[in-house]
Amino acid sequence: MTMTIPAESKVTLAGKLAAIAGDIKLSHTVFAMPFALLATYLSAGSADRLPGLDEFFLIVLCMFLARTVAMTVNRLADAGLDASNPRTAGRALPSGRLDRRFMILAAVICAASFIAAAGGFWWLRSNPWPVILSPGVLLFLAGYSYTKRFTWLCHVYLGVALALSPVAAVIAIEPGYLGVTAPWLLAGMVACWVGGFDVIYALQDVEHDRSLGLYSMPAKLGIGRALWVGRALHALAAVCLLILWHHSPLLGVWFLSASVLTLVLLAFEHALVGRSRTHHIHIAFLTVNGVISLLLGAAGIIEVVTSLSAHT
Repeated sequence: MTMTIPAESKVTLAGKLAAIAGDIKLSHTVFAMPFALLATYLSAGSADRLPGLDEFFLIVLCMFLARTVAMTVNRLADAGLDASNPRTAGRALPSGRLDRRFMILAAVICAASFIAAAGGFWWLRSNPWPVILSPGVLLFLAGYSYTKRFTWLCHVYLGVALALSPVAAVIAIEPGYLGVTAPWLLAGMVACWVGGFDVIYALQDVEHDRSLGLYSMPAKLGIGRALWVGRALHALAAVCLLILWHHSPLLGVWFLSASVLTLVLLAFEHALVGRSRTHHIHIAFLTVNGVISLLLGAAGIIEVVTSLSAHT
């Protein structure tokens, strides 16, 4: 008699971790990380200083852990939906390469590690707010995974979830900086930008979402209307970006140039998916938006560093 070993049990620990890393798309960290780091430098710059290496490291670690928790919860919540969608059926849970217990364990370990890392700001910088607020942040991030079951505003919720990254960075570095408009404009830009490109990403699953009664904008509002909502969100993102440049004394010509180029890239992104074309969607979604986040983050950080250097 031959005993069949379940496929998941044959996978090594390294293989399981690699499967999770592939499933949660670590490359997509590029969407939020540059804005968290930009907020880190802007908030520290508001106090006429640069962030310390300990602050920089903790921000990066917290971002990585928080996103990992959010995405593992998403894969757990959507495993059944993913199994019925040809585009996502090959993911680790629906394909059987991982079981739910391991994914849950990974989420719990990362959540505990995130709270501990947030506590580092209390230990090293006498700032208790990151660790106090950390459980609420995780709950909000995890909540996104369930929104498409009852509201077509799920894309906006995702945008707000990613917009927490610059706000959280400010709370960790210089909480008093929240008293000015700049961090809120940066957060508003991120929320509208992410919400707009998530509408575009949802074009891939319109028929699947409709068949299951899911509330993506393209499925519920129609493709044409959804694309107009995406354009409107990106127009609002552009407005927030330009007002941010105008109001922040630390941002100058380099950030303005990056902002103008961002407007061009957003127009290009919508041209790629006009009339609901999806064959260039990965260029529009990952490449163009990855360039936007890296461009704005790098330009802003360079401006802050050079501005402070000029004052010393």
